Amino acid sequence: MTIERVAIIGLGLLGGSVGLAIAEYLPQVATTGYDASPETRQRAAERGLVGTVHDNAADAVADADLVIFCVPVGAIADVAREMAAAIPAKAIISDVGSSKAAVSQALADALPDNFIVPAHPVAGTERSGPDAGFPALFRQRWCILTPPEGTDPDAIAEVSAFWEALGAKVEMMDAAHHDLVLAVTSHIPHLIAYTIVGTASDLEDVTRSEVIKYSAGGFRDFTRIAASDPTMWRDVFLTNREAVLEMLGRFTEDLTALQRAIRREDGQALFELFTRTRAIRRSIIEQGQDDARPDFGRSDH
Repeated sequence: MTIERVAIIGLGLLGGSVGLAIAEYLPQVATTGYDASPETRQRAAERGLVGTVHDNAADAVADADLVIFCVPVGAIADVAREMAAAIPAKAIISDVGSSKAAVSQALADALPDNFIVPAHPVAGTERSGPDAGFPALFRQRWCILTPPEGTDPDAIAEVSAFWEALGAKVEMMDAAHHDLVLAVTSHIPHLIAYTIVGTASDLEDVTRSEVIKYSAGGFRDFTRIAASDPTMWRDVFLTNREAVLEMLGRFTEDLTALQRAIRREDGQALFELFTRTRAIRRSIIEQGQDDARPDFGRSDH
């Protein structure tokens, strides 16, 4: 890897974790950062999320070899356009967003002269902001790269080596296929969590105190997911709306079939479904993508 200077735009959970991970695993790489929020910039400087926190984006990206956009996906187009003139032509452009087709197009439109290698580190917690980041966030997690057709292979190799150095396992994927996969594995589960927690809070015959007091494990898991950053997830659903709506339609059909099985007291159908889904859970554990401890056993944040 020949990257020597990384500029991080957006210093919340992901941006802060990238900066801290570089400091720990790539100490020879210099980091600069910028965030639109003065309060976030101040806290980022206090925590040392990057080597230098700048008060304007132009200074942050000057001389950068790699610029990583860690802002909500809905803001990437405007942010990239605003700093296009300041980004060096040699800089590779990447991001950390969980929807890729729309982001790839936005970056290509805003920065037509740069090599663009969109990335999605499949990692995170329900926490957000400059205090949420920690260097081990990406260890043993997948990072999916979705470079457009014709992207310089050297640029792809640089970004791949960068994420591997931070501890991630790198996979290549077409942007549209990525969005469909993540709609199933991440976006729809978040949508369900937001819905069920909202439903519980709206029930007139169950008080808010009872919902909190008697929360069982399943509902607690939903509340953890539903506590995720609202701005980020609003933008994810809007930028990946086609894949989300496609998977939501499939889910609605499956939910209708489940309702029918319960109504007909079809215990066999329920048992077969639960057996099949239990096997999926076991496969996730076997792949090392889960741990019984909080935050997948991470303890250094």
